[in-house]
Amino acid sequence: MITITDKAKEKIAHLMQDSEMGSEYFLRVSVKGGGCSGLSYNLDFDNEEQKGDQFFEDKGIKIALDMKSFLYLAGTELDFTDGLNGKGFNFVNPNASRTCGCGESFSV
Repeated sequence: MITITDKAKEKIAHLMQDSEMGSEYFLRVSVKGGGCSGLSYNLDFDNEEQKGDQFFEDKGIKIALDMKSFLYLAGTELDFTDGLNGKGFNFVNPNASRTCGCGESFSV
């Protein structure tokens, strides 16, 4: 399961509203090969279920993960920061043994 912080929920809801996405849209979180640590996070909005998708809901946000990504992201918390030291979504992944300096890639 992936959880999201209140700040991440606010930002996701704001982005969906600005893009005029209906209730059929959800947040797709995935892991792809690449980045300086070997694996990178990917966030996108989607409205089509894929074979093998795992669905979760936290704070009213529906989240989809493919099975491969679920194995890497189980227990992860999605946060959002907008401070002076950086802006954007951050993953707090208990499965990551190493992350890069920017936080956009990891290894297990």
